[in-house]
Amino acid sequence: MRTARPAPPPADGGPPDAALVARVQLGERNAYAVLVRRHQGAVRALLRRLCKGDEALADDLAQEAFLQAWRKLDQFRGDARFSTWIYRIAYNVFLMHARTQRPQESLDESQESGLDPETTLADGAAGPQREAAAAELSADLQRALARLSDAERAAIVQCYYLDRSHEEAAYVLGCPLGTVKSHLARAKQKLKAQMHAWEP
Repeated sequence: MRTARPAPPPADGGPPDAALVARVQLGERNAYAVLVRRHQGAVRALLRRLCKGDEALADDLAQEAFLQAWRKLDQFRGDARFSTWIYRIAYNVFLMHARTQRPQESLDESQESGLDPETTLADGAAGPQREAAAAELSADLQRALARLSDAERAAIVQCYYLDRSHEEAAYVLGCPLGTVKSHLARAKQKLKAQMHAWEP
């Protein structure tokens, strides 16, 4: 049986997620509001990356994900952390939307990449020149991510942006571990090819 990594203590100092879930399952609705407040930022950030920076769409999908989680909370058994479970629901909501809509071609180039472009730039660049180069790198990275398939981009988001293990990513994405590794390998190869101009 797969076991989840121990959840870190809540940053808000409140009760652990597992305790809140138990309260909700006993009929305490206010406990679910705490879970939503605690995790909505991370869920929206995940969906913004999957939606190529479309914040309005990401917010709509996040709302739908939390509604679905509310309806399915009696199915939560604690074999994964609540955050991992809600991410899986959010990813499934994204997939359902992607199957019914044409992919968005526009890209919000001002969206933060999740990486620190300044760590990639030469130390000699400074001031406006450095800021311009950082913005250009961020935009190029977003364009490169947008060219990945949905499955490849989702694997990159889970393992690199969210720092999940391959096993956790497989759980969230609902696919075998080997498939996650294959998506990552293809995605990294494509990103390397598209970002070669930024190599030292």
